[in-house]
Amino acid sequence: MTLDDIKAAVDAGQTVHWANTGYVVHKDRLGQYLITYVLNGSCIGLTDRGGQRLNGEEAEYFIARSEDGAENPGSQSRPHGQGRGVPPGGIVAFPLGRQR
Repeated sequence: MTLDDIKAAVDAGQTVHWANTGYVVHKDRLGQYLITYVLNGSCIGLTDRGGQRLNGEEAEYFIARSEDGAENPGSQSRPHGQGRGVPPGGIVAFPLGRQR
């Protein structure tokens, strides 16, 4: 998705993700487009400070699909959980902490 595509989708109320479904693009009350990591609430700007260059690649952004697949027909959605750092199928390995 291009920068303009992402902004238009967010403005239209669609859920846009970056890299995987853990990252959500939104617009704050000041009109800034941000990417938030849902699990801990940290966020970065959608673009560089100049507002011209995306953080990440255009191909890494996608619109969320509804559970029944009816939302956003023909959109550039990815299967749930796929993206940067996530293998096909959406399975992610997390460290278990101290191993015995």
